[in-house]
Amino acid sequence: MLKNNVKYNYPGSRTKDGILDFADRVSGPLVRSLSSPRLFQHAISRHDVIVVYVGATSELKANLTAAAEELIIHTYFFSASREVVPKELTLTFLPAVLLFKDGTYFIYDEEQDGDLKSWIKRERFPNFFLVDSYTLYAMGESGKLVLLALLEERHFCEDSLRYKRLVEKVATEHKETYSRRFYFGFMEGSGYIDGLIMGQAVVPSFIVVNLSNDGYFLPPGPIETEAHLLHFLDGVLDGSVEGLGGNGFPQRLRRAAYDIRTTLTPVFRDAPVLGCFLVGFPLTVGFIFCYLCVKNRPTSAEEEEEDAPLLAPSLQRKKRQIDKKSD
Repeated sequence: MLKNNVKYNYPGSRTKDGILDFADRVSGPLVRSLSSPRLFQHAISRHDVIVVYVGATSELKANLTAAAEELIIHTYFFSASREVVPKELTLTFLPAVLLFKDGTYFIYDEEQDGDLKSWIKRERFPNFFLVDSYTLYAMGESGKLVLLALLEERHFCEDSLRYKRLVEKVATEHKETYSRRFYFGFMEGSGYIDGLIMGQAVVPSFIVVNLSNDGYFLPPGPIETEAHLLHFLDGVLDGSVEGLGGNGFPQRLRRAAYDIRTTLTPVFRDAPVLGCFLVGFPLTVGFIFCYLCVKNRPTSAEEEEEDAPLLAPSLQRKKRQIDKKSD
């Protein structure tokens, strides 16, 4: 969307509801005003995640507006007075920035949370939700790890439902322990993860991904209980669980080879003649080019013959100079 000579790129999934929500966010003000408790409750009930500034105009509001210029493509920003916000919300100081999600709220603390924009980027995702490839990619910008339950695309089996409930339980009951280091969610299908691990992921299963360096962690053994899952997360944090993948040079070469293989395999399977042409034509052109370069390269005998006429006049001049000296 183009607005006031500024281009806003939609980063979400390619669905009608997602695109319409993006258009509604960007077309309005960066920070929308909530003038009554009814409007406040309407905003809370309509959106999964919102950021609300409470208080009068201050430097903090200017910082929030600056953050909204970049993050409006992801979430909504509002401002309200203390009278509009419910009295049940405990605010020890004003002005304040609150982030509402999962039926609760978080208050921004500059000393503990650091930069406001970075804090919003880290906290703008729900505690546990369905993750698609676009959302998973955006999660990587925060630096957090992501615990995923990989499930079937449809018709969940009993193990898939159990894995999903386990992740949701850990995300809810152990939020204070792990929320600063992990996101929690589930994916339907393993297509994106297959590309990350360069293989076929087991479904259903658990995986922890680190999208800041394209790394991932797999459980060292079967996970049957909540205690097993917590032990796996602790092992990821303390380094006892080996990290796989990464973005080093050898891994990049493997990924390039994997991408070529995954691109050409469907072509050879569905249209073998076209696949042979796409691979054979550039190889044939390259072979002919190399052959012509080698064929047209002069041999050592030809080089000596070409150098002989050039050397003869110099030898004759040297002979004449010797004759003159002798005279």
